[in-house]
Parts: sequence; structure tokens; C-alpha cells
Amino acid sequence: MEINAKQARRKLSALLKQVEKGDEVVVLRRGKQVARIVPLRGQERCLPSLSEFRASIKIKGKPLSAAVSHSREEARY
Repeated sequence: MEINAKQARRKLSALLKQVEKGDEVVVLRRGKQVARIVPLRGQERCLPSLSEFRASIKIKGKPLSAAVSHSREEARY
């Protein structure tokens, strides 16, 4: 599929969905090919999923709300 740069900016989300399905998109500027958007093959995603990232975080110490409350109480005296 070929699309001009102006349309590609407006339809980027839809273009990325097509690329995820395996299609290739060529971006044109003034009728000349300037870029190709292709699906990644044989590579994992660069970033872990957000749920995996959240699960990997271990919280230590008091909750932030308790620390803020304590700090405010100290500032009053």
C-alpha cells in the first residue's frame, strides 16, 4: 500500500493496525517514496507490557500518603 505523508499523519493508527496484520506501507512525499513501515519479524516487542512492568515493581517502606501526612504534621509544629 502507498500513502502520501499528509494522509499517513492523519491515519497513523489505522496504518499501524494494517502493519500489525503483516501488510507493508510505503509513505510518499510529492510522489516519491521516502519511507516504508513494515512489521517486525522474529523480534519481540521492545517494551514489556504495562501489566508485567507493574507486577515487577516491589514497594518498600511506608505508603507515600503516610509519608506526606507525616511531613505535613511535622511542618505544623
